[in-house]
Amino acid sequence: MKKETELITLPYLIAGLGNPGREHSGNRHNVGFMVIDTLAKELIIKMKRIKHKAVIGTGKLEDRQLLLVKPQTYMNASGQSISPLMRYYKVPLEHLMVIHDDLDIPFGTIRMRPGGGTAGQRGMKSIVTQLGSHDFPRLRIGISRPPGRMYPKDYVLYNFNADQLALRDEIIQKAAKAVCAFILEGLEKAMNNYNGEIGEALK
Repeated sequence: MKKETELITLPYLIAGLGNPGREHSGNRHNVGFMVIDTLAKELIIKMKRIKHKAVIGTGKLEDRQLLLVKPQTYMNASGQSISPLMRYYKVPLEHLMVIHDDLDIPFGTIRMRPGGGTAGQRGMKSIVTQLGSHDFPRLRIGISRPPGRMYPKDYVLYNFNADQLALRDEIIQKAAKAVCAFILEGLEKAMNNYNGEIGEALK
């Protein structure tokens, strides 16, 4: 375990999961990409470089070095991008935050955790396999289960419906604020302040 004073000088890697391509940009599966795009805009970080099969942007949040990442491997192979980036930039597991959709969480809810299982999310499975550890922070964005008999693998590749779009934007904004709180204030405080439904912490 690195000392706290040493840890603070090491970069943070914030990875949003999704699928590349314009046809996927509005999909439920791409909420991770949406959060990264929001962070990049608000922190004025250009997302133009390609490295280790990812679009990346580097910048700062106050005095913290920050790397924003959108893997271009397609969701199920996300670890092939995240793992080499972690090694190249010497990012400790404590400074990794992976943002992804979750079918088992109600729409309108976000949940940060310090580690745990993958909840069947294949992008997360790939990352866990490549890193050899479950012990890294993640931010799950609820998209709810599909209606009726729709297959989950089809549901995640559909866009949010018209009734959900306004709330989706609030969710993305809340998730971006939660990530900033994680970097500046630590995971525990960020979880206490932001985990839950829209309206519980968004200000």
